[in-house]
Amino acid sequence: MSTLLLFLPPRTRLRALGKPAPIAPDSTRTGLPREYEWALTDDGSHIEREGRSPVTRLPAAETVVAVVSESDISWRRVDLPRAGRQMRAALAGKLEEALLEEPETLHFAVEPDAAGGDAAWVAITSKPWLAEHLAHLDAANIFVDRVAPLAWPEELARGHFFETQNGVAEDGISLRWSHVDGVSTLPLQGGMPRQFFQPGLVNAAQWTATPSIATSAERWLGTAVAVLTPAQRALGAIDSPWDLRQFDLAPRTRGIRALRLAGRNLMRKPWQPARRGLAALLVVQVLGLNLWAWHQHREVNARREAVNATLTSAFPEVRAILDAPAQMQKQVDMLRIAGGGIGQQDLESQLAAAASAWPQGRAPADTINFESGRLALSAQNWSPPEIEYFRSQLQSDGWQLDVTNGQLTLSRASAQGRR
Repeated sequence: MSTLLLFLPPRTRLRALGKPAPIAPDSTRTGLPREYEWALTDDGSHIEREGRSPVTRLPAAETVVAVVSESDISWRRVDLPRAGRQMRAALAGKLEEALLEEPETLHFAVEPDAAGGDAAWVAITSKPWLAEHLAHLDAANIFVDRVAPLAWPEELARGHFFETQNGVAEDGISLRWSHVDGVSTLPLQGGMPRQFFQPGLVNAAQWTATPSIATSAERWLGTAVAVLTPAQRALGAIDSPWDLRQFDLAPRTRGIRALRLAGRNLMRKPWQPARRGLAALLVVQVLGLNLWAWHQHREVNARREAVNATLTSAFPEVRAILDAPAQMQKQVDMLRIAGGGIGQQDLESQLAAAASAWPQGRAPADTINFESGRLALSAQNWSPPEIEYFRSQLQSDGWQLDVTNGQLTLSRASAQGRR
């Protein structure tokens, strides 16, 4: 799985006498960089590529890990309050006296797997600064999955020598020292650091240095150090248990982000055969649907022509065909009437049906009204059981009964369904 390590540049700080530090040539007036340094790895162990690019030209990767400069994180060990969802506010109140800035301007991240009541480490950094970088990257569709430090408190002591901005001489070298009791940056000027690192401590720790100062670091330390470029050292952040995206800066809308990331990856060159295959599949599906619709249309037309042919063969006198089933029914009714037959919609048929279903002991209807195949009878003084008996008897013979405003309306069920 490819991982993009994105290095967040250090915060701009004030110089002595209250004069602001000059804005770097690659930074905007808002403090956001025009370009970010990055490193890309496919296996988490080796750097495939690295460089410096504008945010719109950063390489695509399945996971993006933002790496925070070590000078921008401080560490405090505290007894976590039992505050649940209010943990951030509780931490701000607990650490308020130990902070140099207002708690509202700081972002807190709690040690992984720590819970209320535990003694745990808390990472502290600038909240506006970090939030601004995350928003800037998010606007460019660079979704940061994790924000990780380069060093953190852990059992294995580690020391990393790196250059300061003053030069490459010994007085321009600093040491980032991380161990079980915390993380600190130590300048190598003076004799105090030498007194602190006794031979036993030196042998128990793991030592690294940037390539340009590895020789100076070995001479100062008195033992060999492993050479690591900044990008190679940042590989350790991939396996780091720390994620500073907590509380207010926790990632949100993971579903939408996952879809957008999948869409972005789908447009990459390795997915070009898959895109072509998907496009071909869609074309085949559209053609198949059109062919199926054309086949169904032909079947409907064939059945319609068959019905029309039946009408014209049975009744040659019909010239214009508008609605073959209705016209055929009309011709059949005309033949029946001409032959003196009685149809189901005639008054005689409906009176016979009503007589066969009439409740015993019920007097004849006071009024009868017949219109358009519907026979209406007066239902004054009918009891509910009598109406229900009358309805059930009619339904068994295929008739339908409607009761409204004291009137029984009888009609053929099939004819009623067509209306």
